Amino acid sequence: MMENSAILQPGSSRDAEAAHLTVKDACVFLSQYASALLGCGATCIRIEKNVQRMAETIGVDYSMTIMPATVQITVWDKDRQHSYSNIQKIRKSGTSFNINTQLSRLSWDLHDGRVGFGEAAGRMERILQTRPENRWLVLVLASVANASFCRLFGGDFISMGIVFIATLVGFRIRQMMLEDKIDIRLAFVCASFVSSVIASAGYVFGLGSTPDIALGTSVLYLVPGVPYLNSMSDLLDGHYISFLSRFLDATVLTVCLSAGLCGGFLIMNLRWF
Repeated sequence: MMENSAILQPGSSRDAEAAHLTVKDACVFLSQYASALLGCGATCIRIEKNVQRMAETIGVDYSMTIMPATVQITVWDKDRQHSYSNIQKIRKSGTSFNINTQLSRLSWDLHDGRVGFGEAAGRMERILQTRPENRWLVLVLASVANASFCRLFGGDFISMGIVFIATLVGFRIRQMMLEDKIDIRLAFVCASFVSSVIASAGYVFGLGSTPDIALGTSVLYLVPGVPYLNSMSDLLDGHYISFLSRFLDATVLTVCLSAGLCGGFLIMNLRWF
């Protein structure tokens, strides 16, 4: 990558080709950054603010279009003599608040002068190599959280134990299926089905006084809350295509969740009402 000064000082003695290559570097960096943020679950408004902050610091003008599967960015130098466009495919890493936070912090570090352009590009690559949280820790914490939801909705301690086990098994099934690159929709159906079958133990064996709450909360860990919230944020910010894409994705996952839950009802011969 070229030195920051080539961008920050477009009127320097560098020739046109060098200036063009510098604009290209800035465009590729910003497009990769935006696609990484979108892939880890950031809202469109956050992506816009972070990219704008970095572009102003680097010393370039830009135009960005965020689509469901790609990010398109065009970058000009300050004199509008050279431009470069890049279409970057979304780098999907799953919803990750850790990567999201680190990438946002990187934009502020570049803005405040704590890192240079070249160092920021290298640091972004290291951030994207961040290993996900320990899957066993996530498994246990998700199970505890879902059991807490059961208690929040009035479930007794026996129901909480049932929900804990149902979540533990269902969440692990989803983890294994996603690790094997199985379609996420099928993973949701299977996880919801298994969790609902286990949670029906309260009805089958007469355990606890709130078996209905145990069954109802056993699949709450599958509700795609972050995509729903992000879609609403995109709607309010005017990103209607992104809103529709995220909302439909979340809706499809909710339907898959419901299908697995209904399958559990049928296989355990539970009444609908």
